[in-house]
Amino acid sequence: MKNVYVLTILLLALLTAEVRAGNPDRQGEAGAYELLMNPWARSAGLHTMNTATISGAEAMRLNVAGIGQISKLQVYASHALYLQGTDISMSAGGISTRLGKNGALALTLMSLDFGDIPVTTTALPEGTGSTFSPNFLNIGIGYAHTFAEKISVGFLVRAVSESLADLNSFGIALDAGVQYRTGNFKFGVSLRNIGTRMKFSGEALGQQTEIQGNDGPTQLTFDRRNAGFELPSTLNIGMAYDFLLGERHRITAMGNFTANSFSRDQIGAGIEYSFDRYVELRAGYKFDMGSAEEFEAPIYTGLAFGASLGVPLSKRNRDSRLSVDYAYRTTRVWDGTHNFGLRFDL
Repeated sequence: MKNVYVLTILLLALLTAEVRAGNPDRQGEAGAYELLMNPWARSAGLHTMNTATISGAEAMRLNVAGIGQISKLQVYASHALYLQGTDISMSAGGISTRLGKNGALALTLMSLDFGDIPVTTTALPEGTGSTFSPNFLNIGIGYAHTFAEKISVGFLVRAVSESLADLNSFGIALDAGVQYRTGNFKFGVSLRNIGTRMKFSGEALGQQTEIQGNDGPTQLTFDRRNAGFELPSTLNIGMAYDFLLGERHRITAMGNFTANSFSRDQIGAGIEYSFDRYVELRAGYKFDMGSAEEFEAPIYTGLAFGASLGVPLSKRNRDSRLSVDYAYRTTRVWDGTHNFGLRFDL
């Protein structure tokens, strides 16, 4: 058992060494920021600060070790209205299942919908009458293993795709995470989005130029140079403690620290109340560390809250249930982000 702890600590230490955290001078140098967007309603209600307690398919978004906390099979679908008023939405689906006594496997998919964007040109700045919509999609598969029912270790690989009709980029991201649970205390660490640099390519980068030759002008097409970009890697460290009030009431207090490689670090706290898993209420507050100019201030004000309603699907098995989730995150501009979720635990 000691070897498991040593191996886990060494693994995370080596991975953490690759993350240069809390560097606002590098803000804007990364890409694929959809990897930091949260479409899942339960964790969104805590402003994604439940590194120590997250479980099931949505754990692929924050701490992959949490997929090992399901009982048998879980199916989760979620939809979010991102920054209400921008016509951008997020959709996600995931399935996680037990593999043997101690293992668990999960598969998730997330996409962004930007709506119909008018095509404009220098000759027609008001629009040509046609529209386009970027395609942002990522698919991840992860595995978690639980040792002695206390410590879970997880890894995942995620394919990231961004494209237009004549332009595309592709990358691979890797995550690793650990959750430790003993009694009412929980601790979690995760490292996310360590992967390949991405770079756009395609016909849209071609530029036609006229060359004057002996036989007259000739049209040639040149490929314009295009810089690559890194993925927005993060390190999350979280703790939580369950206060049990009788057999049916639970209050969980949690804190979380996020180190961002390309922006300011974040810290926050959250609380969740559960009445026998029939009704769950949650709220959280997160803020960026360090001072910032007004134009550098984050879109989110830091406040988030949400709720879940659960209905048992079986009288014999209380872990089998249907849950409906909702979350709202406040923003400085626009009208906040709404998350809706539907989860089946079988």
